[in-house]
Formats: sequence, C-alpha cells, structure tokens
Amino acid sequence: MRWTRPLRPLLSAAERLVDRALCVAGAVLFSQLPEFFQQYLQRLGGHLDEARRQLEQFREAAAQSGMTLDRLVADAGAQGDPALARLGRTVAAAAQRVDALAAAESALRNAGAWSRPWVFLHRLDPAIARATWAVFRPAVPTTAEGLAYAAVGMAVMLAAYHGLVRGPVARAWRRRSAVQEGV
Repeated sequence: MRWTRPLRPLLSAAERLVDRALCVAGAVLFSQLPEFFQQYLQRLGGHLDEARRQLEQFREAAAQSGMTLDRLVADAGAQGDPALARLGRTVAAAAQRVDALAAAESALRNAGAWSRPWVFLHRLDPAIARATWAVFRPAVPTTAEGLAYAAVGMAVMLAAYHGLVRGPVARAWRRRSAVQEGV
C-alpha cells in the first residue's frame, strides 16, 4: 500500500512512544506492590494487636471466674440461654481470628520477595486490603525489591502490549496488505 509509506516513520515513532510509556507505567505500577504489602502488613499487625487485646480480656474474665478460656466457651455454649451461647461463639471466633491473623502476618513477614504476592493472595483479608487501599500512599521505591518489581512490571506491560496488541494488529495489517497486493 503505497499511500501508507509516508506515514510509516510517524507510525513507527508513535509505536516507540507507546512502547516506552507502557514501560514506565508498568514500572511505576509494579514498583508500588512492595509498598502496598508493607502498608497492608502494618494494618494487619494493628488488627492482630487489637484481636489479641480482646482475647486477653476474655481470658482475664475467664480467670476471674476460675476457668480457662476453653472452659468458658464450652460452658457458655452448654447453657440454655441463647445470649450466653452467642457469647461463647463470640469468644471462640475471637480466638480463631487471632490464630488466622497471626498466621497471615507471620507468612507475609517471612515470605521472600518473589513469593510475597502469592502469600498475600493466599492469606488475603479483603476487609483489611480494602482499608489499606483506601488510605494507600504511593512511595518511591528505593529498595532492590522495589526495583525488581519495577523491572517485572516493565516486562509484563511490554509482553502484554506486544502479545495482545502489536502482534495481532501487525498480522492483520500484513494479511490486508497481501490481499490488496494480490488483487
């Protein structure tokens, strides 16, 4: 197609610009993941501290009654009073919450840079993630981990662009040119 020849340098320059813009966008977006994980971990730790404080209050109340926490839960559940049964379930749920939050915090703290996203997804608490996102503040990555995530972001964005946009468009353009030249 001869009429497109004068446009080729302009299209090539536009493609290079898009390519570089996607590299920057990928680097900026992915480099924020370590910061989000760090802010999520802080919030998770706050939830864990509060859950532990609440559970300790239940333990103290049980101890003042001459019982263990497990005994308090069992006795409250065995009562015919629905309010006491609900209290027993609340205490049991608080203990389970402490265990779940502690396991999530430990797993995320001990995860390596490359396993952290998968550990995060596996142990995700949606409410804590939403609250973290609501107050998330981006930061300039100055760690090796932040730079590594930026490089991965660049690669992901370029692969997506070349595999999902540029490649299919180029193939369609070549087929169209071949059909028009064959006519």
